[in-house]
Amino acid sequence: MKISRTTILTLGVADLPKATKFYETVLGTPPNTSSDEITFIELPGTWLALYPLEKLAEDISPGVPIIPSGFSGVTLAHNAGSKEEVTAIIRCAESAGARIVKEPQETFWGGFSGYFADLDGYYWEVAWGPMFEFTEKGELRFKKTP
Repeated sequence: MKISRTTILTLGVADLPKATKFYETVLGTPPNTSSDEITFIELPGTWLALYPLEKLAEDISPGVPIIPSGFSGVTLAHNAGSKEEVTAIIRCAESAGARIVKEPQETFWGGFSGYFADLDGYYWEVAWGPMFEFTEKGELRFKKTP
């Protein structure tokens, strides 16, 4: 039996070079651009892939409709190591061209978070929570309780 896991999240983007530069700036990770058609950003646990939106829709099924931008009911999340890191990432995203949707602030669940929309309108939450920690490999875990 194999353990299920999400290995890659693929975002359909309008402009691959611009999206690649945006995510390289915001995530601080050099992208893998060994192919001219897709970008991979190799993150701990789950990679992020950027692929032209029209080609992604065509890959799913010829003629699949592309839904106009707006809130789709899905958000992506980036957990940070501190409140200060949340704010720094939000400011970095803003300077790279993101639209800030919600400024970083204390949350009802005891954490600290803010939201931005990337160049293609995907919503990202940047959050810190006192119940989380990172493994040596950079993977998010719940803190062990004594």
